[in-house]
Amino acid sequence: MKILYLSLGMISVGLGVAGVILPVLPTTPFFLLATLLFSKSSTKLDERFKNTKLYQRYLEDFIEKRTMTKRRKWTILIFADIFLFISFLLTASIYLRIIIVILFVTKHWYFYRFVKTNN
Repeated sequence: MKILYLSLGMISVGLGVAGVILPVLPTTPFFLLATLLFSKSSTKLDERFKNTKLYQRYLEDFIEKRTMTKRRKWTILIFADIFLFISFLLTASIYLRIIIVILFVTKHWYFYRFVKTNN
């Protein structure tokens, strides 16, 4: 099971690094997922990941203070909104459309309520 967590963590780090380069791909969610997966796989690997510049630049403030810059916050929201909108258009089922709308509203509510904006 630790090998699965490790491999999924490495994939998440790869996507997070790609998100640093590509403005469309959000960085923070992938690094958060990598942190979770690395902490499940090994405490030693978790400590190493927390000492990297990527972790300190993109996650440290969010994990410790629950704050994000306005740009990072909007990048994550817009990226997720685009995929939710595409899913909404391609789905024919009314029940799935209702779930997508609830997910959209819940996501924005969480970001505006619990994730503070850092200037």
